[in-house]
Amino acid sequence: MSDLEWIYGIHAVENALTQQPERIKEVRFQEGRDDKKTQRLIQLCKTAKVRHSVVPRRDLDQLFTATKDRVVHQGVVAYTTMNKAGNEADLHTLVAGLDENPLIIILDGVTDPHNLGACLRSADAAGAHAVVMPKDNSAPLNATVSKVACGAAESIPVYAVTNLARTMKKLQDQGVWIFGTAGEATQTIYEQDLTIPTAIVMGAEGDGIRRLTREQCDYLVKLPMAGVVSSLNVSVATGVCLYEVVRQRAVKAKI
Repeated sequence: MSDLEWIYGIHAVENALTQQPERIKEVRFQEGRDDKKTQRLIQLCKTAKVRHSVVPRRDLDQLFTATKDRVVHQGVVAYTTMNKAGNEADLHTLVAGLDENPLIIILDGVTDPHNLGACLRSADAAGAHAVVMPKDNSAPLNATVSKVACGAAESIPVYAVTNLARTMKKLQDQGVWIFGTAGEATQTIYEQDLTIPTAIVMGAEGDGIRRLTREQCDYLVKLPMAGVVSSLNVSVATGVCLYEVVRQRAVKAKI
């Protein structure tokens, strides 16, 4: 399967042009779009010497007729080499080379590309060092993920591993403490010290984290739920957990 794919949307294309223009083969703009954002993207294409053209809207629409999701391309698409997920060895090399306490998000069974993209966006914004997910039963890194992530899919390291429990054990051997999120946990995430080397496991909505994954965690934690709903969307919960880590570490840095 080709690593080239059409990505779409103002932010996704802008970030690709800004961060990794060498990976872009072509950019196409919708005929009749002449706003400031479009002009900025055209200038970025010229600066990076990326081939670009102006085409009728139907030509852009036809690029995504085979996709299941309704695509809102915002008048710009780019044909680019997609980021590849790293492997387990790459992950452990990254962790070993960090000069600060790791912050890692582990996604167990997140199959919706919209949720994956939103998780990557939150992870990037919070300064996480990596996102880890199983090779099987996970959403692929595709155009939808890139659009939702608003550039984070091109910036934050993502690792797809064959055996998630084994990877977690190796992270623990590297000094990383693993916190699994589970509704039945007795402690909230706010009661844990997250200034230590930390990995947080987020499960799919409904099913949560799998049994083997859960058993490999050092601690199980939950988010307090005061209303009638039993859980949050996984991307929302990921953002809440990440920023509790950010908060704790910022407080400790001031002491």
